[in-house]
Amino acid sequence: MIPLRFCRRTVLRGTALLLAPLALPARLFANGGRLVVAADSEPRNLNPAIVASNGVFFVASKVIEPLAEASYDGRDGLAPRLAVAWEGSADGLSATFRLRQGVTWHDGKPFTSADVAFSALKVWKPLQNLGRLVFANLEAVDTPDDHTAIFRFSRPTPFQLIRNALPVVSSVVAKHVFENEADIAASPLNNRPMGTGPFRFAEHRPGEYYLLERNPDYWGEGEPKLDQIVFRVLPDRAAAAGALEAGEIHLAAFSQVPLADLDRIAKVEGIAVHTRGYEALTYQLCVEINHRRKELADLAVRRAIAHAIDRDFVVRTIFLGHAQASTGIVPKNAPEFHEADVPAYPFDVERANALLDRAGYKRGQDGVRFSLRLLPAPYFTETRQFGDYLRQALAAIGIEAVVVNNDAAAHQKAVYADHDFDLAVAPTVFRGDPAISTTILVRSGTPAGVPFSNQGGYENAGIDALIDEAAETVDTAARTALYRRLQQLVAQDLPLINVAEWGFVTVASDRVANVSSNPRWAVSNWADTALES
Repeated sequence: MIPLRFCRRTVLRGTALLLAPLALPARLFANGGRLVVAADSEPRNLNPAIVASNGVFFVASKVIEPLAEASYDGRDGLAPRLAVAWEGSADGLSATFRLRQGVTWHDGKPFTSADVAFSALKVWKPLQNLGRLVFANLEAVDTPDDHTAIFRFSRPTPFQLIRNALPVVSSVVAKHVFENEADIAASPLNNRPMGTGPFRFAEHRPGEYYLLERNPDYWGEGEPKLDQIVFRVLPDRAAAAGALEAGEIHLAAFSQVPLADLDRIAKVEGIAVHTRGYEALTYQLCVEINHRRKELADLAVRRAIAHAIDRDFVVRTIFLGHAQASTGIVPKNAPEFHEADVPAYPFDVERANALLDRAGYKRGQDGVRFSLRLLPAPYFTETRQFGDYLRQALAAIGIEAVVVNNDAAAHQKAVYADHDFDLAVAPTVFRGDPAISTTILVRSGTPAGVPFSNQGGYENAGIDALIDEAAETVDTAARTALYRRLQQLVAQDLPLINVAEWGFVTVASDRVANVSSNPRWAVSNWADTALES
């Protein structure tokens, strides 16, 4: 391994000095080179089989592979990875996966169906944040041979759901590595990932970098193209733009270069801006509502708030055009499920005021009808900016919003555990199928403490029944129709208010080849990514 020598003093002395040690000898680029990437966070758990989140996938997806990956042109929008074929039974009680042969783990041991069975039963179903939902009815995995895994379900489980979930829930871990761990979720092995992917995990220096190195035994012919990937920890997003312009890093994904800098940096010679590669990672800006508050339990108030929001203004000024207005809980770029024919709430302050007047919420002498606590999520600049905008929009209809800004931990505790909020701004994510991460936003009965879920106390028996019916509907057309109906009901009753939906932007040196080659590119394996001389 070629050592990296960075010190914390360097990190604190600015972008130029921060990245100066990456002026490496030319010999390092002889066999594919070292790709240097900006990373703005350091996940506490690097095992995507347990924590299926973009921050974890960004690094670990190059090391640990799923059964299938999202694809622009593959069958059902999927490309084979550790599985080469898959099919579901007509009754929804089984799903069969044919596994890739000749694959080895990074420690040289063979990959087999036993690894898939272990991952599904011991990790995805009991431990993974999303797998708990997708594999709720999984009761056994048969392994008739080393390259066949048959999933058995206790109740009908739509194969449409399993298929759509494969890229995000099916990261496979090695049975022989984890089977003797007393507590898999707490194992230190989760931060030293070992997989079958094109890169091996080499080193993590907190506050500085992650280092991945080429897997010479990777199953993909002629892959990977790179020798190393370095994820440099750059929490300051503005620093990424300067580092790219100085040639000190090669790539910044997930809009780490601020949107306000894109027009300028796109004109810099040798730098390219990529808007593709995030279609399967659609983020949705939504207003979460605490229905325990008397005023917010009133549909007229929720509809007034929806009419007070100028979605086009938000897209133009906060997202600088890199977003589109939402119509509901399923984004427009998910055509398999998206329903456009839903109740709409166009920007209309006069109408919003009239709704509040008729509902009996009169303005006081100070012009205020009532006050609310508004908590913007701190994860993105855009969510914080929208919180400020929403405060002004609500003031125009006589609602005083007191903005409470917290760090990530305090925000999640206040909203999802303590329910200490009236309105919150959330960046929810659509992950390919409404059952994976969308229905939980409106289904009642979610235990307190579960993030990005219905913690506003909203209850609607009709919506709950529709969600439960869809969960066991194996006919694809019938299941899709149920989710289209769900969107109509949600838009009508407004348990939450969807405002905008956005993908991210990747900015890269034009020396980086095969950028944005699939709809989850930033969190895929980068086996074909290359550095051109």
